[in-house]
Amino acid sequence: MRWEVVIGLETHAQLATRSKIFSGAPTAFGAPPNTQASPVDLALPGVLPVLNRQAVECAIRFGLAVGAQVAPRSVFARKNYFYPDLPKGYQISQYEIPVVAGGSLDIAWDDNGEQHARRVRLTRAHLEEDAGKSLHEDFHGMSGIDLNRAGTPLLEIVTEPDMRSAREAVAYARALHALVVWLGICDGNMQEGSFRCDANVSVRPAGEQAYGTRCEIKNLNSFRFLERAIDFEVRRQIELIEDGGRVVQETRLYDPDRDETRSMRSKEDAQDYRYFPDPDLPPLVIAPDWVETVRAAMPELPQAMRARFETELGLSAYDAAGVTATRASAAWFEAALAALAALLPPADAAARAAQAKQLANWMLADVAAALNRDGIEIDLAPVSPALLARLLARVIDGTVSGKIARELFAALWAAPGSPEEAVDREIDARGLRQISDTGALEAMVDAVLAANPKSVEEFRAGKDKAFNALVGQVMKASRGKANPQAVNDLLRRRLGG
Repeated sequence: MRWEVVIGLETHAQLATRSKIFSGAPTAFGAPPNTQASPVDLALPGVLPVLNRQAVECAIRFGLAVGAQVAPRSVFARKNYFYPDLPKGYQISQYEIPVVAGGSLDIAWDDNGEQHARRVRLTRAHLEEDAGKSLHEDFHGMSGIDLNRAGTPLLEIVTEPDMRSAREAVAYARALHALVVWLGICDGNMQEGSFRCDANVSVRPAGEQAYGTRCEIKNLNSFRFLERAIDFEVRRQIELIEDGGRVVQETRLYDPDRDETRSMRSKEDAQDYRYFPDPDLPPLVIAPDWVETVRAAMPELPQAMRARFETELGLSAYDAAGVTATRASAAWFEAALAALAALLPPADAAARAAQAKQLANWMLADVAAALNRDGIEIDLAPVSPALLARLLARVIDGTVSGKIARELFAALWAAPGSPEEAVDREIDARGLRQISDTGALEAMVDAVLAANPKSVEEFRAGKDKAFNALVGQVMKASRGKANPQAVNDLLRRRLGG
């Protein structure tokens, strides 16, 4: 039997606020246990929550970015359940009327060399507080409770069941992660729990409309674990059904060491949480002028920036997507392009496109490789945008070859904080200036032709490889400093080809 996989994701993005959603306690990661828990977070008698305005603005910003409806009036509810790290015995969340409704996110992914794209519909995004954390290690057989995370502001983003494979789900998670970081509403640090996914997975016979019984896999904090957990769960459910069993609705955990999901608890439905409006919090009213204020402060969105780079700079879709992978890389690219244009003002749109293409090539190859090797982000790159622009300018104006430029790039990368002038200083100190003088090159070309009559004969007999051999001999004679294009032109003129 052929099966169809159905996946929906619920993602918890920790909002980038300095204080918690209903108290003034800090949200900084890594503090000693229970040092960032206020009386409100501890649920001491008589305390009252006060909503964090910045958390609301983060939610508005997200809603605008995904084309959703920002609710003019939304309500906070109490989600009742018992867990040791939930001091109040309930979580303040939103249920019937969330702050953000609808919207969508466009994704693209590669599946064994085949390109796919889809628009994933969003159901809602709502504000809520995080719970604390239970610690089960180094307590002599007991568990400890750390309430530092209790009350940390979250935006829970829920999709429709639109995804049909683990790779597609990962593509959505990556796109969502990139967006919330781009918007500045979440730092996206998955190791610290700032971005966590729950995957709702079910299977059904291909062509059937009714959904199968779903299982929820909780708290997946890496894209690799998300893909592996879904793949395992799909296999488990299919094998279970084909062996005559049935899938039970439940919450499961993924064990990365055993690469399997295992049962955690039976899956609760909404009625099990006994949602009701929180009497301590009035409805959240968002006036139109508040939305417009947030809209005016929005950054250019990645999709719009990619389209602009393709239209105005002539970049390919691949290059435009690459340089806008993060907001930091997009800003780095624009700064370097502006610096390059200031050094070598482009004569027309074609020249500007050529500069943009060359810069994109360097960013997606040499710069990206160095960043990956050193495990750093582009805003910490030892080579600044202005420094790379000066280096590329020396390639474009013929001062150095591309090969020599890469040697210089490695040297500059190893000397953090080098000024722009370091490019010319390194070129002169190493004697790397490219030879473009026609007289000097003519002498080298003539000498090489005289010393290699066999290659000359072979070229004239139609063997193109012989020409490349002659070019190599000239480059060798110049110790790699000859301008390759000038060498090619001179050789062809001398050989009559």
